[in-house]
Amino acid sequence: MAVYLDHAATTPMLPDAIAAYAEAMSVVGNPASIHSQGQEAKRMLEEARETVAASLGCDPIEVVFTSGGTEAINLAIKGLYWARNDAGPGPGVSTLPKPRILAPGGEHHATIDTLEWLERYEGAEVEWLPLDELGRIRVDAVEEALARDPDSIALLTLIMANNEVGTIQPVGDVAALAARYGVPVHTDAVAAYGHLPIDFAGLRRESGSASAGLLALSVSAHKIGGPVGIGALVLSRAATVVPLVHGGGQQRQVRSGTQDVAAAVSFAVAAERATAELAFEAERVAALRDRVIAGVAAAVPEATLSGAPDAARLPSNAHFTFPGAQGDSLLFLLDVAGVSVSTGSACQAGIPEPSHVLIAMGRSEQEARGALRITLGRTTTDADVDAFLDALPAAYAQASRAGLADRATRLGR
Repeated sequence: MAVYLDHAATTPMLPDAIAAYAEAMSVVGNPASIHSQGQEAKRMLEEARETVAASLGCDPIEVVFTSGGTEAINLAIKGLYWARNDAGPGPGVSTLPKPRILAPGGEHHATIDTLEWLERYEGAEVEWLPLDELGRIRVDAVEEALARDPDSIALLTLIMANNEVGTIQPVGDVAALAARYGVPVHTDAVAAYGHLPIDFAGLRRESGSASAGLLALSVSAHKIGGPVGIGALVLSRAATVVPLVHGGGQQRQVRSGTQDVAAAVSFAVAAERATAELAFEAERVAALRDRVIAGVAAAVPEATLSGAPDAARLPSNAHFTFPGAQGDSLLFLLDVAGVSVSTGSACQAGIPEPSHVLIAMGRSEQEARGALRITLGRTTTDADVDAFLDALPAAYAQASRAGLADRATRLGR
C-alpha cells in the first residue's frame, strides 16, 4: 500500500466532510434567493461561515469564501494595493502615491507571481526582505524598510509558516511594527492552517491599530481535509479592497458570484474537526516528525535539515537537502518504492529549478537542487515513517550515483 507523506500539497478529505458535501449538494436553492429554498441554502451557508470563522478567531462577516488559497492571496494583495492607491486594474503609472510592497524572500508562488504581476503591469515597487539561515524574516530589515518613507508603502505581505521548510514566521511582531507606521499587513496562512492555532482577532489586537497592521489572512480548505476549490480570505471590517471579480456583490461587495453552499458546508466540517483536534494532532504529528528527522540523520548522516528547529517549525514538516543527489531523482525513486514525498510546493512540481526558498535562506544552488520535503498529517502512522526510513538509504545511494554520473557527463569525463 502506498505511503502518503505529502500532506502539505493536499490532505485526504475527511469522510465526514465528504458525507456533508454529498448531502448538501442535494439541497436546491441559491443562497441569494428570497424564497424558502434559497433561504435554506443561505442558512446552511451562513452556519458554515460561522464555523470557519470560529476556527480562525474572527467574526463571520470577516470570512469571504474564495475558490482557494491562491484567489484569497490575489484578492488580498491586489485588492489592498489598488485600494491604497485609489486605483483599479489598469496600466501602472509612476505617480502612484503608494507604489511600494514589502515581502520576504521565499514566499509561496501565489504571492511571488502576484507581486511580479503588479510590478510588471501596475507600477508596483516590490522590496524583497531578507531571510536568515533558518528561513525567518529578519525583523530588523522589516523595521528599516518600514521606516524608510512609510507613506509610500501600500502593504506588507508575509507567509505565516513557510510551505517548504516549515519555519514559523513572527507574524504578530511584524504586524505590530507595520501598524506603528500605518501599513496594512496580509498573511498567507495556508500552510499553517490546521497545524497552528490561528487567532485573527488576537493578532489584530497585537497590531494595536484599527486601520493598519494585520488586516487580511488567507487559508484553503483542502489543506485541512476539506474539498479542493474553496478557501477563505479573512478580511477585517476596517479593510478596504478593490475586488477582482465584479457582479452581484454577494460577499460584502468584495467577491461576487453565487456561493458554493456544499463546498462551504464541507469546509466547515473540516475546520471544526481541525480546531477540535489541533492540540492533540500537533503533538502526535510532531512526535512522528521528530522520528523522521532522527531517522534521516541516522540513515544519511550527510543530509542537512532545513528550517527552524522544534517548536519554531510546523509540527508536520521535515525538510532536508541531500548532497550529491537531485531532489527529483530521490522523489522518483521513493515513489517507485511506494512512498510519496515532494521536493517543494506542488504548484512548482515538475519544474527543474532549485528551491527559491533555500536560495533566499542563503543556500547554494547545488544544495537547493537536492531538496526533499516530507510532510505528515492526520492519516500518518508510525508504519508510514518506518516505510520511508526503510526506503531512503537505497534511494539516496542510487540518486547519488546518478548525480555523480550526471556531473561527470557535464564535465566531459
